[in-house]
Amino acid sequence: MQAKPLQTDKHITLKPGTEKQQQQPPSTKTDRNWVQTAKTILRLLPIWATLLTFAVIFQQPATFFTKQGMTMSRTIGTGKTKFMIPPATLQSSITVSIILLMPLYDKLLIPFARLITRSEKGISVTQRMGIGMFLSIVAMVIAALVEEKRLEKSRGAKTGEVVEMNIFWLLPQYILLGISDIFTVVGMQEFFYGEVPVKMRTLGIALYTSVFGVGSFMSALLICLVEVSTRWRNEESWFSDDMREARLDKYYWLLAILSSGSLVLYLVLCKFFYSGSRSGDEVEMEVVESGRSSSTGCT
Repeated sequence: MQAKPLQTDKHITLKPGTEKQQQQPPSTKTDRNWVQTAKTILRLLPIWATLLTFAVIFQQPATFFTKQGMTMSRTIGTGKTKFMIPPATLQSSITVSIILLMPLYDKLLIPFARLITRSEKGISVTQRMGIGMFLSIVAMVIAALVEEKRLEKSRGAKTGEVVEMNIFWLLPQYILLGISDIFTVVGMQEFFYGEVPVKMRTLGIALYTSVFGVGSFMSALLICLVEVSTRWRNEESWFSDDMREARLDKYYWLLAILSSGSLVLYLVLCKFFYSGSRSGDEVEMEVVESGRSSSTGCT
């Protein structure tokens, strides 16, 4: 019997749209990626902007909080055991409060929130960030009140003289900023990571980190503006080198007011535009499912 010849001219069928995709130049796909990136940034930009005042507040512990502490009583102990606390040491209380209170957040606060909200995740990511922003405002209010007390104690004191007020009066504002870090900073990571497509996760991380970078520049700009505006009548600046004349309390009140405005705007945006934000668990599940689908497609 004569064997059948091999068919070398089989008719190959293409999937619908495959031919059209092959005809598209690479520049078209690149343009689409740029458009998608731009749309994502524009959608998240309002929330990103409202978080900048939170980043400005977080610049204070390393600057004016420390400057306050330098004028206050910093000695501990008596006799040979007497020593002086460096004012910058109190910055470590932010980290310590985060380490100590983070387990309480997971073990106590979230289960309690589940009972109230009747939701598996307890509180949403946007609610978590809002709570942290509110706590940062409370920290500024307390900082302003403590500074007013320090100025009252410093009346009649000589230049450079230590105020009879213990440096540990500054601890509440440090601790509150540490607690606000637990809510807002971690919430920001989850929010920006979860609101971008899976293939654009690096953009979400960039948006999160840029909040503190831009916030640092905004803090410097705000100080310059306040410095100029408070000197125009040849009066002492709010940031005078003489801490008896400086008015850091007014600056803290200003930060509290600005942050309150940002919080109100943030709540409006979350109510009408970001009410469907996902939790960290949902984001993690999406990443896992995406990894499974990509591995299945490779097989």
